[in-house]
Formats: sequence, structure tokens, C-alpha cells
Amino acid sequence: MVNDYFATAPRGLEELLAAELKSLQLEDVRVQRGGISFRGEIAAAYRACLWSRLANRILLTLTQFSADDDKGLYRGVQTINWAAHLDPHHTLAVSFTGVRAKISHSRFAEQRVKDAVVDQIRDRTGARPSVDTENPDLRIHIHMAVDAVTVAIDLAGESLHRRGYRLQGNIAPLKENLAAAMLLRANWPEIAAAGGSFIDPMCGSGTLLIEAAWLAGDTAPGLLRTRFGFHGWLGHDDDAWKALIDEALERQERGLSQIPTLIGFDQDEQAIAATRAHLRRVGLAEQVRVEQEEIADTRPPEGASRGLVATNPPYGERLADNHELVPLYLRLGQTLKSHFAGWRAIVLNGAGCQLGLKPDKTWQLFNGPIECRLERFEIAANSGVSDHEPAQDLVNRLLKNQRQLKKWLAREAINCYRVYDADIPEYALAVDVYDAVDARWLHVQEYAAPASIDPTRAQTRLRAALNVLPKTLETDASKMIFKVRQRQRGDRQYGRMSEQAQRIEVREGPCRLWVNLTDYLDTGLFLDHRPIRTWIGENADGKHFLNLFCYTGAATVHAALGGAATTTSIDLSTTYLEWTEKNLHLNQLNSPNHQLVRADCREWLADCAETYDLIFLDPPSFSNSKRMEGDLDIQRDHAELIRGAARLLTPDGLLIFSTNRRGLKLDPALSDQYLIENRSAWSIPKDFARHQRIHQCWFIRNNR
Repeated sequence: MVNDYFATAPRGLEELLAAELKSLQLEDVRVQRGGISFRGEIAAAYRACLWSRLANRILLTLTQFSADDDKGLYRGVQTINWAAHLDPHHTLAVSFTGVRAKISHSRFAEQRVKDAVVDQIRDRTGARPSVDTENPDLRIHIHMAVDAVTVAIDLAGESLHRRGYRLQGNIAPLKENLAAAMLLRANWPEIAAAGGSFIDPMCGSGTLLIEAAWLAGDTAPGLLRTRFGFHGWLGHDDDAWKALIDEALERQERGLSQIPTLIGFDQDEQAIAATRAHLRRVGLAEQVRVEQEEIADTRPPEGASRGLVATNPPYGERLADNHELVPLYLRLGQTLKSHFAGWRAIVLNGAGCQLGLKPDKTWQLFNGPIECRLERFEIAANSGVSDHEPAQDLVNRLLKNQRQLKKWLAREAINCYRVYDADIPEYALAVDVYDAVDARWLHVQEYAAPASIDPTRAQTRLRAALNVLPKTLETDASKMIFKVRQRQRGDRQYGRMSEQAQRIEVREGPCRLWVNLTDYLDTGLFLDHRPIRTWIGENADGKHFLNLFCYTGAATVHAALGGAATTTSIDLSTTYLEWTEKNLHLNQLNSPNHQLVRADCREWLADCAETYDLIFLDPPSFSNSKRMEGDLDIQRDHAELIRGAARLLTPDGLLIFSTNRRGLKLDPALSDQYLIENRSAWSIPKDFARHQRIHQCWFIRNNR
């Protein structure tokens, strides 16, 4: 019996799916909205379920009718003889989709369809099937376009992209059918047949590797699945299905010897473990090589002059995340140019970052809700080199700055410093070097360009800069972190940017400190405040030290190691207090003499009855944290804060007030109450001398 079928497809893959179904010798294949229609006997639909690498579902059309409301929907569904499809002891599930449908509430429509089916069977048999939304015997699919209703049986059951090789709970950003689409767009089957190799430099959980092996080895993607939607359907033809399985197994056995060299790389140990586990599940552990490697160190196998590099780099869900990914994409592009001449590459680019290579073909795709560019590259020996090899003016400036700072850095034993701060207007970056205990890291921030700057020109300059920075500053490219520094407002001011937790240990004088280069706009260590912290450490011996708005407690560690009798650190942020505690523990400062207090500094100052010899007051310029009463504006509120802190000073005590609010003017009335010394020029270190207004600093004593 010849039936009508509909294969649903991810957005952007309709034409590709149509070509695939035609290659399976299916009849009357036609592209329609949301998928592909075709006709044939039930074996044709089974073949699509077993062999389609692109489809989500294969739907068997039962009937079509018009309905203006739920009553019409109920009557239309009851025209079908449901006894031919399920028994009373079977379970069912109903799904509803619509385009400008007369019935807009999908749950209500699903309920009415279920009622129509159940009522008919109960009236005929006296018993009724039950609903199982997870694993039903029969899935009924309803589509309504305005008033036109199509009723179908879902022969796939679970979406066909679920091949059955993923470990339970494994999170995969790339669906299997989208991975297959990437490979088909790259013409991987032809490359493999010609003896080309395959490499995924960021293999994640191994999806592209497995799909590539199956394509090259003529393996049906549905072979691992133990259940399809038609297995619980009364119309199932088991003989037709078993014949297709036998054929697929024979083809798989023959194809195993045709699989070329496939290699997966990833720098993440957990990703490598997941990939190997998936390869074992599909029986490809011997055919596919997997290694832990950074992108910049990825190389083709020895003697492989041609092949395909396919990968799905990280995306990031927010603009800040995407900018952090810029160096990653550039390293990928640089690796392709330098080591894969003569190869083809295909990249699912969901971050919108440029690789520094010009794609020969681009398609728009959706990976779930994320709109992506699928970019294909033919890599020539000189691909894209002229685009961003220059930047010699930036290189010269970096080398000059390094020479000028070298003796000072050695003399002062400084390991974390700013080497470049928009010295050349065309390269609007701040570049900080963090010589950590284990390696040198670069923290690069791009200042948001004004609207007058041509975005394309700015991107070219940025790519040029990011390409030369690691080599010029003798840093591994994987240890360069990039962000865009722009004015933050409201809750985003001190918010988390990502979840990488790239915590590294650095030294500042006698102190050991944790910094986090990835998760926040700032790293946990304000480098421009280094002289103030050093002075505190040198002058804290025997004193009681108070650190207001303590941030990550670097000043507290300096004071404690400098011999402070006690330290008290105040902050409203649990994150910063935990960070301060970790910094204290890193320096073996686990004494009760070092107290951490979670509080709004203004409220705490009003209630405090203790006195202190040395107080450091370094508030944010603005804060409207939900945990504090009202907001904090340092221009408006600095006098109140200074008076509150000065009230706690011992007779000979000192208050150090610092702010990065440019243009802040001290309240003139403060000079009548206190002895105030402007120490701003002294407090700016040599590596920040280009920007004397990066912060202001005053020493304040009671006028007694």
C-alpha cells in the first residue's frame, strides 16, 4: 500500500534533506514548509527512519480535513479507524503544531485529539488506552495550518537525531543531524572516498567524529536504536523492517574497512573521556584516534596532504562571552592557515567571530535556538595571511614598553603589570601580563569603540593585534584571555561574565593571591593600586587594620603579612568575602585575628564602636546591589563614607581613601574637619603612568 509521508527537518536543511531522501530512492520527494514530503510503501518510511542522517521525524499521514474549532477537530479525528493503529491496552501521546491555527492553545488541541481517539476505542471495546508522554506505543502528530488539519503517526518516536550512542546525562551542544549536515555540506563522503583524512580540533563529546566515521563507513545512523515509533503500532510490518536491518548490517561490515584516518583533539580532559566513551559504545574505539591537545598544536597526520577539518567551536550566550572567544577563533584560523594547506575546513560559527580566513561558501543554520553561520573554507598555502600579519607598529610599541619596564619590574619584583594601554589609538586595547606561578598569562581588554569607527576596520585591527600579542609577549596563545571593557550599569556592574573559573596563583611582593581572568570583567587584583597595597604592608606592623569594600582582600593580605595585629574586612558580596578568605588561607593567615564581615559598609560604619589605626576605603564608583538599602554614588556619598570611617580612627590613625571615579571632587567641607593630603601622583605606578587619572588617592587624618 502506497502512503504519504512527511520528514521534518531542522531549519535551513530542507534542501539537503530532500537530496538525501532522493539518494535513498524514495519517490515523489518534494520540499515543503518545515520538511519534505514523499510517497511509498511502508518499507520506504522504514528506510528513511533507519538511514536519514538529517531528518528529525518521519510522519505517516492518515487523513486531512478542515476544522474551525475544537468540535470540528474532534469529529475529523474520529473519522479514522483507530482500532487499526492501537489496542485498548496500548498507550498514546499526542503532539500539536500550528501555523496561524484556528485553535491556538496546543494543550487544549492535544486534549481534544486524545479524547476523540480514546472515546472511539472505549465505545467499541469498553476499554480505553492510557496516555504516556514519555514512551508511548503510538505517537499521534497533529498539524493545523489555519483550518487545515493533518493527522499523522510519528514513525520515528523519539527524534531521529538521537542515535543512541550518547551517555545518559551527557550535554551535547551539537545535535547529531546538524553534525551530519556539516559533513555533507563539506562533501566529506567524496573526500573520504578519495582517501582524505578527517580532524576535529575541538571534538567535544565526539559527535562529528562518529558521524564522519559512519558516513565514510556506510553505517546507517539508526542501527544503534532499539526502538522506533512504529514498534508499538498495529500496522507495523516486522518482516520489512528486519530485511532493512539485515541489509544495513551487511553494508556496515563492508564499510568498516573503508573508514580513513579520523582524529579528534580537545584541550579538555573531560571532553576527551566523553569522546572515548562514545566511541566505545559505537565500536569505533580502534578506528578513531583521540588526543588531548590545544588548538594551536593541532597538526594533520603524517603524510596526509588532503582531508577535512570540521569543528563546532564554543559559542557563548552573551556578547561578553563571544568577545572572550575571539582569540580562540583566531587561533583556529591561524592553525588552519599554517598547517592545513590543501585541506578543506567547515566550521559551525555560532559566536560570529572571524577566523581570519575568507569562506568560499556560507549557510545560515540553527543549532537549537542559536543562529549560526556554517562556513566552508578551501585552505590555500597563503590563506588570509595578508589580512592580519602586519601590526608591526603595535609590535614595536609592545617591545619598547617591555624594555622601559624591564629594570623596574625586576627591582620591584613585580609579576603582574600593564604593558600596553591604548598607546596607539588604532589598537584600543589594555594588555596586562600575569606571570603566574605556572605560566605567563595575558589579560587583554578592548575598549568599546565609538560609533564613528568603521566596525570592519576595527575588527581587522583587533584580529591583527590578537595575532601578534602572544608571540611578542612570549606567551602561549591559549593563555590569552580577551574581553571587551565597556561601562557596566545596574546589576551587570560586578556580574559574572562566564563560568570558566580560570583561577591562577600570582605573587605581589610577599603575598600570594588568586586571580580569575575569565569570569568577571575585573580579575580580582586592581593592578593600578599596587603602590597603595605595598605601602599598607610596609606600615601595618602592630596596627589594627580595617578594609572597607574589601573586594578580594589583597590589601588585607598585605597588611596581615606586614604584621598587622588584627585585620577586619567588610564587603556585602559573599563571592568577594569567600575570595578574601581563600587569599588569606593561601598565605597561611588562618588566625581569628583576621575577621571577615558581610555587611553594607555604610550601615556597618554607623553601628561600629571599634577603633582602627589604619583604614583603607576604596568603594566602587556606583552600586545598586539588591542587598543594600538604596544605591551608592561615590560623588554624592563620599563625604558620608569618609566621615563614617574617620570616626573610627585612633588619634594617630590614618584613612586612605581611593577612587577610580574620574573627576571626583572632594567635598570642600572635609578640609575643615580633617588633614587631607592628595597622594594621587605617588599612588600611580610606572606601568600606569600613561593614564595619571586612572584613580585618585588621599591620606586623611583627624584634625585634632
